[in-house]
Order: sequence, then C-alpha cells, then structure tokens
Amino acid sequence: MTQTFERSNTMNLLATDLARVHMSERLEQAQSARRGHQLAAARRLSRKAERAAAQARLALARVI
Repeated sequence: MTQTFERSNTMNLLATDLARVHMSERLEQAQSARRGHQLAAARRLSRKAERAAAQARLALARVI
C-alpha cells in the first residue's frame, strides 16, 4: 500500500513538473513574440520619423 502511494505521489510530481516546464516554455514564447512585435513597431515609427524629417528638409529647401 505504501509503495503504491509513493508511486502515485511520484507520478503526480512528474506530471506537475512537466506542466511547470510546459508553462515556462509557453511564457518564453509569448515574451519572444512580444519583443518581436515591439521591435517591428519601433522600426515602423523610425521610418515614419525619417520620412517626416526628409519632408521637413525638403520644405525648408523650397523656402530658402
């Protein structure tokens, strides 16, 4: 009886550890995806700022 309980407890702990590892991997994937989205957004904003600066330089050149 004790041996069955120990085996059951061990299996439960293994399942818990497996679930913990799985959730940790999913969290890492989500964080990586979030970083990718943030990087893409930063690149878009950078290109937009560069276009605005070029337009401002062109407008200034037209005035001078």
